[in-house]
Amino acid sequence: MITFGIIPARYASTRFPGKPLVSIHGKTMIQRVYEQTKLALNHVCVATDDQRIFEHVISFGGQVVMTRENHPSGTDRCAEAVLKFEAQNHLKADVVINVQGDEPFIDPEQIRQLNELFAEPETEIATLIKPITEWEALENPNKVKVVISKKGDALYFSRSCIPFIRGTEKEKWMEKATFYHHIGMYGYRKNVLFELCDLTKGTLEMAESLEQLRWLENGYKINTAITQIEGLSVDTPEDLEHLLKNI
Repeated sequence: MITFGIIPARYASTRFPGKPLVSIHGKTMIQRVYEQTKLALNHVCVATDDQRIFEHVISFGGQVVMTRENHPSGTDRCAEAVLKFEAQNHLKADVVINVQGDEPFIDPEQIRQLNELFAEPETEIATLIKPITEWEALENPNKVKVVISKKGDALYFSRSCIPFIRGTEKEKWMEKATFYHHIGMYGYRKNVLFELCDLTKGTLEMAESLEQLRWLENGYKINTAITQIEGLSVDTPEDLEHLLKNI
């Protein structure tokens, strides 16, 4: 099984322009993500729409492809990058893992764990989830919650707290059920990745602003694996300042 790790990296960002090129103790954000991903996968590529990022990745010896500027999502950018990376390396991917470009210290074990889910031939899409241990996370709409089947397939993702525990005070909910937080890294069978890019937004996605609901609404299965690791992501300059103080 040949797995590609694709790291989408855009220079333009409303909250943090130029984020992939910020320095973190002598290495840029994108270099750190690339190097961590290479510890887990043999084939890794940055997908960017910016010449500055492209040239920087080349400068540290990484592989990179240039993609269009107007992709509606990182998933679409990932799909374009796969085709270009295949041509560049004369390889054909079986599985594609879309690695978040804003976690400079992403744990390679999480990437390996995600990749291992594709040892099962029925796995179409895979992602990671983490048990919630703090009440604040249940109420935070930026912490996406997920409920799963007994087989580990995702049933639904929501910004609301799911499941709702009837007849119990909220403060005691975690005593009654296990709640999971979604870790936003995905793996796809290559053919499934391209099918997903042809789907149109559904009512669930538009309501929650969660792309994965489009896939569930169209009948795709998302298999999950439980991790105890949650990396530090950098969305804003304040996040970077916090990260630098804690490493």
